[in-house]
Amino acid sequence: MCLLQVAKHGTSPRRLNEDARLLELIRGIVERHKRRYGSPRVRRELRELHGKRVSQKRVARLMRENGLNARRGWRRPRTTDSGHGLGVCENALNRDFSAEGPGRKWVSDITYLRVLGGWLYLKVVGWAFSDRMDAGATAVAALGMAVKNRPPCPT
Repeated sequence: MCLLQVAKHGTSPRRLNEDARLLELIRGIVERHKRRYGSPRVRRELRELHGKRVSQKRVARLMRENGLNARRGWRRPRTTDSGHGLGVCENALNRDFSAEGPGRKWVSDITYLRVLGGWLYLKVVGWAFSDRMDAGATAVAALGMAVKNRPPCPT
């Protein structure tokens, strides 16, 4: 922010100096925490460790004006891979999930779970975990578990 622009809007030189000193503390906090802290956490650390009583709006403004925004800690996992060369099965059930008995109709699903190291994909029919979404070994392992626990009945 240009000093001339701020002065034009009625900000006093004392306030500008306070903002400059505060900004140096904010930069240190943001860098020390590897850009993981947003304005609420930065403000809390300013108050608890540095004894600075400052509003969250002021911290957010200084961070915004100086490009000190927090990085996002995670990215949404990919849940669909339509660009594969694998065959697509026909919809044999046509959303009719009722069955005459156990093991007559089998369906499966896939979901993802956030864990400490990132994301795990869970295939549900039996179950198996994987650290990536693939149609290979994990799906076969889940199906193998399901067949072992409840063999399919012939139709």
